[in-house]
Amino acid sequence: MKVQETQTRAKKGITRVIFSRIGIIAALLIVQILILVGSVYYLREFLPLIYGLIIVIEAFAIVHLINSPGNPAFKMTWVLLILVFPVVGVLFYLFTKMQPGTYRISNRLAVIHLETRKYLSQDTEAVGEMWENKPANTLLAHYLYKQVGYPTYKNTEVKYFPNGETKFEEMKIRLREAKKFIFLEYFIITEGLMWDTILDILKKKVAEGVEVRVLYDGMGTLTTLPWHYNRELEACGIKCHVVGKLTPFLSSIQNNRDHRKILVIDGKYGFTGGINLADEYINHINRFGYWKDTAAMFTGEAVNSFTTMFLEMWELTSGVEEKYDKYLLPRQKGWQRSSGYVIPYGDTPFDNENVGEEVYFHIINHAKKYVHIMTPYLILDNEMITTLTRASKSGIEVIIMMPHVPDKWYAYAVAKTYYKELITAGVQIYEFNPGFVHAKIFVSDDDTATVGTVNLDYRGLYLHFECGAFIYDHPEVLRIEDDFQDTLKRCHKVSLIEVDKRNVFRILVGKVLRLLAPLM
Repeated sequence: MKVQETQTRAKKGITRVIFSRIGIIAALLIVQILILVGSVYYLREFLPLIYGLIIVIEAFAIVHLINSPGNPAFKMTWVLLILVFPVVGVLFYLFTKMQPGTYRISNRLAVIHLETRKYLSQDTEAVGEMWENKPANTLLAHYLYKQVGYPTYKNTEVKYFPNGETKFEEMKIRLREAKKFIFLEYFIITEGLMWDTILDILKKKVAEGVEVRVLYDGMGTLTTLPWHYNRELEACGIKCHVVGKLTPFLSSIQNNRDHRKILVIDGKYGFTGGINLADEYINHINRFGYWKDTAAMFTGEAVNSFTTMFLEMWELTSGVEEKYDKYLLPRQKGWQRSSGYVIPYGDTPFDNENVGEEVYFHIINHAKKYVHIMTPYLILDNEMITTLTRASKSGIEVIIMMPHVPDKWYAYAVAKTYYKELITAGVQIYEFNPGFVHAKIFVSDDDTATVGTVNLDYRGLYLHFECGAFIYDHPEVLRIEDDFQDTLKRCHKVSLIEVDKRNVFRILVGKVLRLLAPLM
């Protein structure tokens, strides 16, 4: 009887998935892929001249790939797909590169960002002071402002949160204090204690006349929110847009997801970090053991950059021109007590600048004593491998903290393929025994750190909308390092013996998946 009940429940579960919006969209996408693949074989059998023309195009595509600018790893993966899957591979490549929607978003975002640069001016006094303190960081400040428009700030306080629980408590306090506006931009929102509590506060604030806007990613919330959840929020008086909403048509736009986590309150407080709005992030539920994550709150002038990032994404999604100066606070006259330097930065997949990776490179390359890293994923290109191993071989202590309980088995399998090369070069790898590390932090030499959303994988470094904040000479950097050391006590150090004892099948799977890592 129990067996029959189990089978019945399983059948109902399968039926529910098949006929859900996810199942229907997946089925339609599969049908389109099958049509594309089937058309190739139809051409080969019945229209050989056209098929031969596509083969010629394939050769040109490979030549174009090899000679085009960009990361060599992406080129290698595409060449591999084109050669292993003739015709089908080149059609997919042309499909992803020639979509008008992608070009339209890229051009629109470039115009928006150009228009907003006038609101984020560089403070030459702050940069000049940094030059006297640490010239190398002035070079980073110059890059972030000249290339992508993010200035350096002096009059900004920082509060670091070592877990989601402490950030959640601070969020509730600051949200309840809101008088003018609340902006939220998150990759994942899931109904539960955390989001329901925040939503109750937002509804009360709307009733008080506070302007509330919410952005969330269509892919990140695909399985966590109802299809038209934005309409539910709008019915409550909350303005809402979905970034990259999934459609039942083949498109590469969903490949560029809004992975940012930004909360701005009245232009006074700005939050970022790895923590999404879901119960696992505050350890209210257990998904992969203890969820280790981090975030930071910024108070002062640097919040203007986070406000601008949000409004740019809102304008891109809504298509309506924004009034930025309405939400930005004027710079303070004179200096407050010394509180270090903060440079919030955003990263997009459309500006030909790998901002998150450049910040990481800068921290590694200019470390004098140590670089300590927390990351949930480790899928590296050759440049990052070279940078990490060179620092370690130069006598810098390089420690990478990874989860022991992964959320994605395939990403974990690929990460393991880098362990031996890194450990052999002297890089120390630790795994967090109690569960999953979702934090994305770099901290160095007790004076430099970055907290943000950028994972050490191809998606985080190249394909997603991301954000973070570079922090220098601020007392809170020591708290970030203290948290790293406290967390390290609950980790175990991965040895070469442990790496060599891995299951042969898992090693093989990891190596095969690594070939496709840039597209994962």
